[in-house]
Amino acid sequence: MKATPTAIPDVILLEPKVFGDNRGFFFESFNQKQFEEATGQKVQFVQDNHSRSSKGVLRGLHYQIKHPQGKLVRVVRGAVYDVVVDIRRSSPTFGQWVGVELNEESHRQLWIPVGFAHGFVVLSDSADFLYKTTDYYASDFERCIIWDDPEINVDWPLKVQPLVSAKDKLGSPFSNAEVFS
Repeated sequence: MKATPTAIPDVILLEPKVFGDNRGFFFESFNQKQFEEATGQKVQFVQDNHSRSSKGVLRGLHYQIKHPQGKLVRVVRGAVYDVVVDIRRSSPTFGQWVGVELNEESHRQLWIPVGFAHGFVVLSDSADFLYKTTDYYASDFERCIIWDDPEINVDWPLKVQPLVSAKDKLGSPFSNAEVFS
Protein backbone atom coordinates (compact mmCIF):
# COMPACT_ATOMS: atom_id res chain seq x y z
CA MET A 1 0.00 0.00 0.00
CA LYS A 2 1.32 3.41 -0.97
CA ALA A 3 0.69 6.20 1.56
CA THR A 4 0.94 9.84 0.51
CA PRO A 5 0.41 12.66 3.01
CA THR A 6 -1.69 15.51 1.63
CA ALA A 7 -1.06 19.24 2.14
CA ILE A 8 -2.45 18.58 5.63
CA PRO A 9 0.00 15.84 6.63
CA ASP A 10 -2.37 14.00 9.01
CA VAL A 11 -4.76 13.38 6.10
CA ILE A 12 -3.29 10.52 4.07
CA LEU A 13 -4.11 9.25 0.60
CA LEU A 14 -3.81 5.45 0.47
CA GLU A 15 -3.35 3.51 -2.77
CA PRO A 16 -3.68 -0.28 -2.58
CA LYS A 17 -1.81 -2.72 -4.76
CA VAL A 18 -4.32 -3.81 -7.38
CA PHE A 19 -3.89 -7.10 -9.20
CA GLY A 20 -5.78 -7.23 -12.47
CA ASP A 21 -6.05 -9.05 -15.76
CA ASN A 22 -8.67 -9.61 -18.46
CA ARG A 23 -10.97 -11.24 -15.87
CA GLY A 24 -11.11 -8.22 -13.55
CA PHE A 25 -9.16 -7.19 -10.46
CA PHE A 26 -8.42 -8.01 -6.83
CA PHE A 27 -7.09 -5.90 -3.97
CA GLU A 28 -7.23 -5.80 -0.20
CA SER A 29 -9.52 -2.89 0.61
CA PHE A 30 -8.44 -2.97 4.25
CA ASN A 31 -5.58 -4.61 6.11
CA GLN A 32 -5.11 -3.50 9.75
CA LYS A 33 -1.35 -4.07 9.79
CA GLN A 34 -0.75 -2.22 6.52
CA PHE A 35 -3.05 0.62 7.60
CA GLU A 36 -1.12 1.09 10.85
CA GLU A 37 2.22 1.01 9.02
CA ALA A 38 1.00 3.48 6.38
CA THR A 39 -0.61 5.99 8.76
CA GLY A 40 1.43 5.48 11.92
CA GLN A 41 -1.86 5.18 13.79
CA LYS A 42 -3.53 2.34 15.59
CA VAL A 43 -7.29 2.69 15.31
CA GLN A 44 -10.28 0.44 15.68
CA PHE A 45 -13.10 0.79 13.18
CA VAL A 46 -16.55 0.17 14.64
CA GLN A 47 -18.96 1.05 11.84
CA ASP A 48 -19.11 0.83 8.04
CA ASN A 49 -21.37 3.19 6.07
CA HIS A 50 -22.46 3.18 2.42
CA SER A 51 -24.14 6.06 0.62
CA ARG A 52 -25.30 6.44 -2.96
CA SER A 53 -25.72 9.91 -4.43
CA SER A 54 -26.59 11.40 -7.79
CA LYS A 55 -24.45 13.74 -9.88
CA GLY A 56 -24.13 17.17 -8.32
CA VAL A 57 -25.11 16.07 -4.80
CA LEU A 58 -22.91 17.76 -2.22
CA ARG A 59 -22.79 16.30 1.30
CA GLY A 60 -21.08 18.09 4.15
CA LEU A 61 -19.09 19.50 5.73
CA HIS A 62 -19.88 17.07 8.59
CA TYR A 63 -18.26 16.11 11.89
CA GLN A 64 -19.21 15.06 15.42
CA ILE A 65 -18.08 17.38 18.22
CA LYS A 66 -18.38 14.56 20.79
CA HIS A 67 -17.73 10.94 19.87
CA PRO A 68 -15.61 12.24 16.97
CA GLN A 69 -15.00 9.88 14.11
CA GLY A 70 -11.86 9.08 12.20
CA LYS A 71 -12.91 7.97 8.71
CA LEU A 72 -11.38 5.81 6.01
CA VAL A 73 -13.29 6.69 2.84
CA ARG A 74 -13.41 5.33 -0.71
CA VAL A 75 -15.61 5.22 -3.80
CA VAL A 76 -16.63 1.85 -5.26
CA ARG A 77 -18.78 3.21 -8.10
CA GLY A 78 -18.44 6.56 -9.82
CA ALA A 79 -16.34 9.54 -8.77
CA VAL A 80 -16.42 12.24 -6.10
CA TYR A 81 -14.37 15.25 -5.12
CA ASP A 82 -13.66 14.65 -1.44
CA VAL A 83 -12.91 17.58 0.89
CA VAL A 84 -11.45 17.64 4.40
CA VAL A 85 -11.18 20.76 6.61
CA ASP A 86 -8.89 20.93 9.65
CA ILE A 87 -10.99 22.10 12.62
CA ARG A 88 -8.37 21.50 15.33
CA ARG A 89 -7.73 24.97 16.79
CA SER A 90 -4.24 23.97 18.02
CA SER A 91 -3.18 22.70 14.58
CA PRO A 92 -0.85 24.72 12.31
CA THR A 93 -3.26 23.90 9.46
CA PHE A 94 -6.43 25.02 11.34
CA GLY A 95 -9.05 26.24 8.86
CA GLN A 96 -7.21 24.83 5.84
CA TRP A 97 -8.72 22.27 3.49
CA VAL A 98 -7.56 19.60 1.09
CA GLY A 99 -9.51 18.02 -1.75
CA VAL A 100 -8.88 14.89 -3.78
CA GLU A 101 -10.78 12.96 -6.40
CA LEU A 102 -11.74 9.46 -5.35
CA ASN A 103 -13.09 7.14 -8.01
CA GLU A 104 -13.75 3.50 -8.83
CA GLU A 105 -10.81 3.23 -11.25
CA SER A 106 -8.00 4.30 -8.90
CA HIS A 107 -9.30 2.49 -5.78
CA ARG A 108 -7.65 5.23 -3.72
CA GLN A 109 -8.79 5.77 -0.15
CA LEU A 110 -8.46 8.77 2.13
CA TRP A 111 -7.69 8.53 5.85
CA ILE A 112 -9.31 11.38 7.76
CA PRO A 113 -8.36 11.35 11.44
CA VAL A 114 -10.44 12.81 14.27
CA GLY A 115 -10.57 16.61 14.21
CA PHE A 116 -11.69 17.24 10.65
CA ALA A 117 -14.92 18.23 8.90
CA HIS A 118 -15.65 16.17 5.81
CA GLY A 119 -17.74 16.45 2.66
CA PHE A 120 -17.87 15.49 -0.98
CA VAL A 121 -19.57 16.34 -4.26
CA VAL A 122 -20.48 13.70 -6.84
CA LEU A 123 -18.76 14.14 -10.22
CA SER A 124 -20.19 11.09 -12.03
CA ASP A 125 -23.83 10.22 -12.86
CA SER A 126 -23.97 8.58 -9.43
CA ALA A 127 -21.48 7.40 -6.83
CA ASP A 128 -21.37 4.75 -4.14
CA PHE A 129 -19.30 6.05 -1.24
CA LEU A 130 -18.04 3.78 1.56
CA TYR A 131 -16.52 4.77 4.83
CA LYS A 132 -15.25 3.04 7.93
CA THR A 133 -15.53 5.02 11.17
CA THR A 134 -13.71 4.86 14.50
CA ASP A 135 -16.80 5.76 16.54
CA TYR A 136 -20.53 5.31 16.18
CA TYR A 137 -22.86 7.88 14.67
CA ALA A 138 -24.22 10.18 17.37
CA SER A 139 -26.86 12.50 15.93
CA ASP A 140 -26.94 14.76 19.02
CA PHE A 141 -23.31 15.69 18.43
CA GLU A 142 -23.37 15.95 14.64
CA ARG A 143 -22.34 19.35 13.36
CA CYS A 144 -22.13 20.87 9.88
CA ILE A 145 -20.11 23.74 8.48
CA ILE A 146 -21.77 25.34 5.46
CA TRP A 147 -20.20 23.95 2.30
CA ASP A 148 -19.62 27.35 0.65
CA ASP A 149 -18.17 29.18 3.66
CA PRO A 150 -16.14 32.14 2.33
CA GLU A 151 -13.53 31.92 5.10
CA ILE A 152 -12.62 28.32 4.24
CA ASN A 153 -13.15 29.00 0.52
CA VAL A 154 -13.18 25.42 -0.77
CA ASP A 155 -12.63 25.35 -4.54
CA TRP A 156 -15.38 22.83 -5.34
CA PRO A 157 -15.31 21.65 -9.00
CA LEU A 158 -18.85 22.83 -9.70
CA LYS A 159 -20.38 23.96 -12.97
CA VAL A 160 -23.90 24.39 -11.54
CA GLN A 161 -25.40 24.89 -8.09
CA PRO A 162 -25.03 21.61 -6.14
CA LEU A 163 -27.90 19.60 -4.67
CA VAL A 164 -27.63 20.08 -0.91
CA SER A 165 -29.89 18.66 1.81
CA ALA A 166 -32.08 21.00 3.83
CA LYS A 167 -30.02 20.12 6.92
CA ASP A 168 -26.72 20.91 5.20
CA LYS A 169 -28.07 24.25 3.92
CA LEU A 170 -28.38 25.23 7.58
CA GLY A 171 -24.70 24.53 8.27
CA SER A 172 -22.82 26.95 10.48
CA PRO A 173 -20.32 29.47 9.16
CA PHE A 174 -16.78 28.43 10.03
CA SER A 175 -16.37 31.50 12.27
CA ASN A 176 -19.24 30.24 14.49
CA ALA A 177 -18.55 26.51 14.29
CA GLU A 178 -17.78 24.40 17.33
CA VAL A 179 -14.25 23.15 16.80
CA PHE A 180 -11.75 20.92 18.56
CA SER A 181 -9.10 22.41 20.86
